[in-house]
Amino acid sequence: METTMTAPRIDRGSTPTTTIYSEGAELVFERTFDASREQVWKAFTDPTIVPRWWGQKGSSTVVAEMDVRPGGKWRYISSAAHRDDVTFYGEYLEVDPPERIRWTFMFDVEGVGPMGGPETFTFEDVGGKTRVVSIGHIGSPEEIEGALASGMVGGAIETWDRLEAFLAEG
Repeated sequence: METTMTAPRIDRGSTPTTTIYSEGAELVFERTFDASREQVWKAFTDPTIVPRWWGQKGSSTVVAEMDVRPGGKWRYISSAAHRDDVTFYGEYLEVDPPERIRWTFMFDVEGVGPMGGPETFTFEDVGGKTRVVSIGHIGSPEEIEGALASGMVGGAIETWDRLEAFLAEG
């Protein structure tokens, strides 16, 4: 009889609105938004809308590049008064409207260099609301610890809070 070992699911700071956990080398964020899948898809893929919600509270985002198609590049620059600008960038690997986006999500960490990796978003219609699941394929449990130490969880929750508020505006 063969036994398969699976990585434990470790809670990484879930809140009443957002479930966050790691499993092996993957970091998962799940949240259900009170908006249609088409509205949420547009919020993720329209370069005029992304700056209205993307990033932590108190920050602003410039979409410097956003070519939403396989092989297309993206680059967002996040600015805030209390820190230097942070550039997030990558390439779209798969775009399947309005169900799935797979991209590389990269950012540079001073003294460490580029961090990140492939990330998959799925958009599931759940009775007129939309369940978004983000799976970051970080690389290893050790790299997840490094990403968590960068404040990733708090930033992601604040970003998704801002998305919820934007979607509530209609």
